[in-house]
Amino acid sequence: MEKGVTLERALEIALTNPLPRKTELISLDQASGRILAIDLASKVDDPRFDNSAMDGWAVRQSDCQVLGNRLKIIGTSQAGSKEVPFVGEGEACCIMTGAPMPAGSDAIVMIEDSKSIGNHVIINGPARPEYIRKRAENLEKGQVALVGGSVLESAAISLSATMGHNQLEVVQKPKIAIIGVGDELIPPGEPLSDGSIYESNTYGIASLVARMGGMPMRFALIQDSIESLREVLNYASIKCDAIITSGGVSMGKWDFVREIMEKEGEIAFWRVLMRPGGPPLFGSWSGKPIFGLPGNPVSSHVVFTVLVAPWIAHSMGSVEEKGKRLANKVRVQMKEPLKGAANKLCMRRISIKQEGDALVGSTETHQGSGNIHSLVAHNGLSMLPPGTHAESGDTIDALWLL
Repeated sequence: MEKGVTLERALEIALTNPLPRKTELISLDQASGRILAIDLASKVDDPRFDNSAMDGWAVRQSDCQVLGNRLKIIGTSQAGSKEVPFVGEGEACCIMTGAPMPAGSDAIVMIEDSKSIGNHVIINGPARPEYIRKRAENLEKGQVALVGGSVLESAAISLSATMGHNQLEVVQKPKIAIIGVGDELIPPGEPLSDGSIYESNTYGIASLVARMGGMPMRFALIQDSIESLREVLNYASIKCDAIITSGGVSMGKWDFVREIMEKEGEIAFWRVLMRPGGPPLFGSWSGKPIFGLPGNPVSSHVVFTVLVAPWIAHSMGSVEEKGKRLANKVRVQMKEPLKGAANKLCMRRISIKQEGDALVGSTETHQGSGNIHSLVAHNGLSMLPPGTHAESGDTIDALWLL
């Protein structure tokens, strides 16, 4: 077991025991937000044929050198047309947006640059070759347009359909157990007794798991009992692909997650040099990966964002630019001083806003690790290196939360 590791080292260790990666075939209707498992190539050219980008007239550019020229109308090409007339010298074909270009034509005159009189059209504007969408100018048949590991957002799903795919191979959602531990915790909505508080972490963690493409499975709260915890961990290891606990990982007498993992599990690392969120552990229980997150709500959310989320993303094959993530790395100019932490990466909550050409950061609320409101009131995290502070006007690394 390694103790007091950097965030980078913690992720390196965790990635030696990733989630299993399985795939399944689903319809396009089910694909929103899923992770594409393999590279996807187009089954067709896009466009499949030369077509018009405008409503107007398909013409020969040589017939339109002089404004006011009169051309004979020889028919219409509309979207879906199977037979399109040939455009000869001195002729024009009425054409709709997306309709096939008639043979013989090489330009489009917009409808507003013309006037129809009987079976003729008067050309009052330029003939534009650039208004022709050329076959395969977007995609060629066989071209890979979506890479495996990409999140299937709306545009990617539409592109998949454009390429001729009605089913996609995606990464299966891993089942991740979420277990809250603590005598003082009461499910929200139930009466509170003296010294008790409403439990919130498992709800937030479940939401984060879902956002990362997993299937969260919240278990009933565990009171501070080794026996109860062992029973739930054993059951979770059978039913789920990984386990996340909340609370019980620090150095106190009642921190039973750490205690049971030391005695009966396998701990790969314990404690990370970061603030907030210093006490997490990672290891395995009955062969299944397990993260022990701190009980303070801000700490658990921050640790998930910077450690668990990248672990899930990597396990599921997400690519860095188009895969699942909870934050983007940015550079932020601070409006006021920001205190760092000795020997630890300091992630204070900050509000990030665009002001002119720069992103600026400021703090809005109390920064305590028990103040979950601070994560609602802010939209970013500072990334102050160990032993450093930011002065007003300094530009620092930060995470802009999504």
